[in-house]
Amino acid sequence: MSHIAIPIPTFPGKQDIEIQVIINNEVKSLHYKVELFYWDDCANPKGHRADCISDMLAHHDPNWTVYYIGAPTDKFVPITFVSKESKKWMQVH
Repeated sequence: MSHIAIPIPTFPGKQDIEIQVIINNEVKSLHYKVELFYWDDCANPKGHRADCISDMLAHHDPNWTVYYIGAPTDKFVPITFVSKESKKWMQVH
């Protein structure tokens, strides 16, 4: 799969992103979302942050797959998800 970097404007909180692509006259919508996972929401906020992220993702909607984990701040880590339908389409083509 080829990659094209598209800058997304930064908005606070959750972002729902839909991108329509046309490749060889085939039109497809790709669905992404960005969520902020706050360290204060960790079950063990003094534990290792990787364990915290793993615990939070274990309870996430199974219709979405982690696509990218952004740079963490002192308060949160942004995580981008892609819908399973979009991911399946990208892998087939």
